[in-house]
Amino acid sequence: MKAVILAAGQSSRFWPLNMRHKSLFKIMGKPIIYWTILGLKRTGVKEIIVIQGPAKDIETEFADYKMPGLKIRYLIQKEPKGMGNALWQARSFLEDKFLVLNAERVDAGEIIQNSKFKIQNCKALLFGQKTKNPQLFGIARIKKDRILEIVEKPKKGKEPSNIRVLGLYLLEPRFFNFYQKVKKHKYDFETALSEYMKKTCVRLEVLKKSEEETSSLKYPWHLFKVQRYLFDKFLKRKIKKSASVSKGVLIEGKVYVGHRVKIFENAVIKGPCYIGDDSVIGNNSIIREYVNLENNVLIGALAEVCRSIFQEDVHCHSGFFGDSIFGRGCRIGAGVITANVRIDRGEIKVKSQKSGAKSQKINTGLKSLGTIMGENSKIGVHSSLMPGVLIGANCLIGPSSVVFENIKDSSILYTKFKKITKT
Repeated sequence: MKAVILAAGQSSRFWPLNMRHKSLFKIMGKPIIYWTILGLKRTGVKEIIVIQGPAKDIETEFADYKMPGLKIRYLIQKEPKGMGNALWQARSFLEDKFLVLNAERVDAGEIIQNSKFKIQNCKALLFGQKTKNPQLFGIARIKKDRILEIVEKPKKGKEPSNIRVLGLYLLEPRFFNFYQKVKKHKYDFETALSEYMKKTCVRLEVLKKSEEETSSLKYPWHLFKVQRYLFDKFLKRKIKKSASVSKGVLIEGKVYVGHRVKIFENAVIKGPCYIGDDSVIGNNSIIREYVNLENNVLIGALAEVCRSIFQEDVHCHSGFFGDSIFGRGCRIGAGVITANVRIDRGEIKVKSQKSGAKSQKINTGLKSLGTIMGENSKIGVHSSLMPGVLIGANCLIGPSSVVFENIKDSSILYTKFKKITKT
């Protein structure tokens, strides 16, 4: 069995964490695509074809990771012309049935292993899931366990079902005959698939898991679901011998402490947590509940970090960081607070990065969401960030600033308070 992994998109909806392809974002010391490939390998897949962009960032990053017994081939999609065009690049290497999936589908291996259908006995197989928001997805028109058509983002009241199609497909090379004939556009893969379904019995398996339990990665806050899945499945308690743990430190639960980590006096770490190599945890700091700290992260004294993800080389000092994500190389001054809950305790909506009339608020489905910040941004001391704020890469936020709105890449923001006098 071969698998085609699609990793050539621009990840535009993943802003402000889209300086690289979203599958290169790291959890537990490895890029997300690593966990996807590992899952496929465990199902018996022997060869993987990765479709990447012209930058070859996937190939470059993954060169550091070894997968014995697995052949990985890299192909390039020169322009981002959609999923169908990306898959078309691999057609000459696919002689038999093959899997197609997005690079961030870390649960693909588990889905395949638990399938009620035997892949060897199916010509074609798709996986679906019930959704409360069919207007956001490709929705299946079904008859028993057979899928007849995919309707892309149907209007409200026009949905053929409440089953969304997941980004995981089993197809045969004959599919390319149908793709070759359809008009090329953004969703030509789905169009060709619908034509293919008219001539082929394509099975549909509806997962029992809810949307909240699966690990799709459309927007950056979906990283929390991916992190939770990987922590629950792979994280083990381990403290490397080269780590330095001072007196009075409390470590509870599943906590991984990497090489040469330094944890200073009276710090409290409550798992599940991952602390990467060469990181530093300051005196009296609290790290708790699904925290992922990649290599060379500094958490200063008197800081509290909960349910957050820090990429490599992020440094912060005292403050509160809850339900937040920081890209590589961020610097955060002392006393910074990431507000993660609305004052009315309602659902947090995030304003899209689009400007002008097209800008809209996106329902996150979350009641706890802090800040998401792109690579190499800096925040001055005593600044406050409101719930659901997105801050671009290479930004500079001055001291004592209060951030209520998204900040575009490479922006500088200072806020100044003036004394109000009564008249």
